[in-house]
Amino acid sequence: MKPVEVGHLTIGKQQPLTIIAGPCVIESEDIVLRTAETIVEITQNLPVQYIFKASYKKANRTSVTGFTGIDFSKALNILAKVKQEFQIPVLTAIHKEV
Repeated sequence: MKPVEVGHLTIGKQQPLTIIAGPCVIESEDIVLRTAETIVEITQNLPVQYIFKASYKKANRTSVTGFTGIDFSKALNILAKVKQEFQIPVLTAIHKEV
């Protein structure tokens, strides 16, 4: 397997473990920023790499009345803020409603 570059990180054999973590779905800027900050604090002194991940919209909820996310542009602005403020790579997932 060839290594993969994600932002400033290299993922692959001979590289530190990479943790991809964050809230399941973006509910608010405050929750996202506090989550990112906490995980960065925990991982910064460990031999791991960290990538923040949160979905901006969740279509795969068990209830049609369940929370699915916030406005698309607002969610992307929050993810951009995480990347800028904490200098970490950011991922999101795109869900398609079926």
